[in-house]
Amino acid sequence: MSQPLEIGGQRAARTALARRGRDISQAELDALRAELRAEVVQAFFAALVAQERYTAADESVRIASGGAEATARRVSAGKLAPNDETRARVAEATARIERRQAQADRLSARHALAAAVGMDEAAIGALDGMASSLPALPEEAEVARRLADAPALRRARLEVERAQAAYELERARRIPDVTVTLGAKRAQEIGRNQAVIGVSIPLPLFDRNQGAQREALKRRQAAEQLAEAESLRLRAEVLSAADELAARTDEVDALQRTVLPGAREAYTAATRGFELGKFGFLDVLDAQRTWLQARMQWLDALARAHRANADLERRLGAPVQQP
Repeated sequence: MSQPLEIGGQRAARTALARRGRDISQAELDALRAELRAEVVQAFFAALVAQERYTAADESVRIASGGAEATARRVSAGKLAPNDETRARVAEATARIERRQAQADRLSARHALAAAVGMDEAAIGALDGMASSLPALPEEAEVARRLADAPALRRARLEVERAQAAYELERARRIPDVTVTLGAKRAQEIGRNQAVIGVSIPLPLFDRNQGAQREALKRRQAAEQLAEAESLRLRAEVLSAADELAARTDEVDALQRTVLPGAREAYTAATRGFELGKFGFLDVLDAQRTWLQARMQWLDALARAHRANADLERRLGAPVQQP
């Protein structure tokens, strides 16, 4: 029987290397969780905005249809020219086409949401939420704190630690193992069995594991450089995503506070003036088109803002317990 005895700390080095591998697996799991969460959040708000866009398009059809009917009555009464009715019917047909496109976009967004959450689409009813409710902009200190613990950056640092542990293991292997042997043999000259105990140790005169040590050292240096590059890349992407979110939030705020109320007020005034005979039909169509375009622009800005927020959370690694 023989038993090798590790005297160079190889067991501890192997244990440290295994722990770094476990930590890297945990960091990869955290990154996948952040990716999945961001994908689901983005899919939900995309479907919610698409639902709002369809509602706005449906209202546009209703407004255009009412305007076309009112124009037709005035044309019959001789108060408007026939080409005004033609323009009204064209506006109504355009609104119906846009509603059909909005319906297709809504269905597509619901397909993506069902795939993201792993549910049957039939089980997803009307989405309950406020697309206009944007998350608060993160402060610079908060972004810096979360960036330091981002899954991608944590994994890069752990790769450096694993490379260091692998280097320490190769250093430990330069010391040869001692092998202890225990056995018995039959001594014919005395006619009985004798115990045999032996100790052996290789003499590393020409091989001190230098090649493996150099390779492990180079791997550690490469891991350090990759970690530094990953830190710079991730920081640039996070700052870009934060700037994009701030810009989109300002756009939504400006549209919601100034553009939408002004367009709505102009459309209401043009409609009332048309009913009183103060404005022409072209003024009503122009005000209606401006109002509807402002609403669609606002919804598009909301979609971009939610997409920018999901992109930022994907890189920072949002905590799973957050709603």
